[in-house]
Amino acid sequence: MQLAFATLCVKLCALCGFALCLTAKTVKNAQRDPRPSRNYAGFLFSLGFSICYTPKTEWPFILPKHRIELMERETLEMDVVFVGAGPANLSGALHLARLIKQHNEAVASGAREGQPLGEVEIGVIEKGASIGAHILSGAVMDPKALKELMPDFVEQGAPLESPVNEDYFLYLTKNRALRSPVTPPPLKNHGYYIVSLNRLTAWLGEKCEEAGINIFPEFPGADLLYDEEDRVVGVRTGDKGIDKDGKQKANFEPGVDLRAKVTVLGEGPRGSLTKQLVQRLNLDEGREPQVYSIGVKELWELPDDRYPTGRVTHTLGYPSDSKTYGGGWIYGMQNRILNIGYVTGLDYRDPLLDPHAEFQRFKQHPYITRLLEGAKMIRYGAKTIAAGGYFAMPRIYADGVLLVGDCAGFLNSQRLKGIHSAIKSGMLAAEAVFEALVAGDYSASQLQRYEQLVNESWIIPELRKVRNFHAGFKHGRWLGMVNTGFQFITGGRSWGLFDRAKAEGGHEAMRKLSAYGYRGADIEQRYGALKFDGKVAFNKLTDVYHAAVGHSEDQPSHLHVLDTNICATRCAEEYGNPCQRFCPAAVYEMVDDGTSGKRKLQINFSNCVHCKTCDIMDPYQIINWVTPEGGGGPDYKGM
Repeated sequence: MQLAFATLCVKLCALCGFALCLTAKTVKNAQRDPRPSRNYAGFLFSLGFSICYTPKTEWPFILPKHRIELMERETLEMDVVFVGAGPANLSGALHLARLIKQHNEAVASGAREGQPLGEVEIGVIEKGASIGAHILSGAVMDPKALKELMPDFVEQGAPLESPVNEDYFLYLTKNRALRSPVTPPPLKNHGYYIVSLNRLTAWLGEKCEEAGINIFPEFPGADLLYDEEDRVVGVRTGDKGIDKDGKQKANFEPGVDLRAKVTVLGEGPRGSLTKQLVQRLNLDEGREPQVYSIGVKELWELPDDRYPTGRVTHTLGYPSDSKTYGGGWIYGMQNRILNIGYVTGLDYRDPLLDPHAEFQRFKQHPYITRLLEGAKMIRYGAKTIAAGGYFAMPRIYADGVLLVGDCAGFLNSQRLKGIHSAIKSGMLAAEAVFEALVAGDYSASQLQRYEQLVNESWIIPELRKVRNFHAGFKHGRWLGMVNTGFQFITGGRSWGLFDRAKAEGGHEAMRKLSAYGYRGADIEQRYGALKFDGKVAFNKLTDVYHAAVGHSEDQPSHLHVLDTNICATRCAEEYGNPCQRFCPAAVYEMVDDGTSGKRKLQINFSNCVHCKTCDIMDPYQIINWVTPEGGGGPDYKGM
């Protein structure tokens, strides 16, 4: 009866909307479809129609689309807006500023025909409290792109930890570490640098500011702005000062509409705006689904020089089972800092697998434990990696918008490297934007020039050679290694024969508890021997503390779960609520509801390290990660 009554009400809304067709008042749509204006009739009609013909479980996603927005918002006119202050966007903004300056000077001197561009407003917005605060990577950097951006980057003081001096490749059994006499070619790092990507990004930010580029930390991109023809015309930043009940606090500040001729998205893996854009414009049509991994990392302070600066070690084997893609790294940084981490493919099968627990087991291997004896853990973080490769890349341009870096999938997963291609993609995007500014044309047909530049660069030949690498491990480690060998010989062909291997979304690979014979979701069924001793292995809450995570708890949760009833029923029975395990920050917790004795989902969103794993790996795809209030999240100093 209640559902029938509700349906009747929304149908009446639709009829009222039709009857009020001549209404003159207008409202702004503030969230998913931010077009300039709609009248109340259109609002009521579309609301009623949408709800009447939408399953009840999807109503929470429909209603925000039709929220009446009455508040006044400031509008800033920019020429180009870069969303996300990572290495791709910062390199792109810096390169664009230089291209414009060179053009104006050449036109003024008569060396180039045409009109000067004059003052071009370039802005970079960033959700973190400072530039680099949310940036985390291994990282061993191939410097080829940075050399192109800044040939004298060493002399200009780029914060490099060390050149790579030694390469080790180990296969780990449960108790032994077997060093390979030959380092696999993709893992040879001679001529590369160990870096803290956090520091490198902060340094690039300083270079941008010196070039007169506007950088706005604590300004998350909450929504893209579209015109009536679905062309991107800018971005809306997030509101500040909203309490946990959705009400305005005394310090409330509405987000700003940044109108731009071109918007460049460089949000990193699984960017929230990129996700919306790809779905809205079908940019992934004809592509393979993107597949991800998660890297969990710590920095340790060693008591002596037991692990030399400049040594790079990669591992395969323990603790991953043979069906799970995974491997570890150990890098020697300056000042006796040990950079250690573990990657787990987010296409694993075992529903009780926990990537954070895999990392803790990795550290409890005898070889690693000896390295960490007497040392002190000082930093923690986690980040996802877009590992799907060439065939999983979406279309990287549309009207008024370009995609760069990890949100476009430029990572070379075989080499475990993406910084160089991120920087290069940002530079190529800058060149395409510059040409668009000169032409005064920001359409998809003009911005397709970016795709042409990418195809003509060294990025695509590199990615084509490893186009089937991750998909090759679909059937486990050993067949994956054989497949990789054939790919290496044949320039990327799966099994040496097939140009394109089919892939599936990582969440689709997860099996149900019954497939493994598990009785309930007790994690000890997989990790019975794992102990958090507080010396080498740490629980999630301890690690989150070392990520310096900070969110105001008096704000709406930025983790939206479409139907929490699924969590308490189907998911609990079928998968044992894997969100409690795949999240590396103890955000998701099943607790007693306090009344009926049943369990409910509790979201500890203030723990979130912004890795996006929940959005990626939820088997029902009912978790939607959106940006929290600006300035919240981890502070990855030195990471």
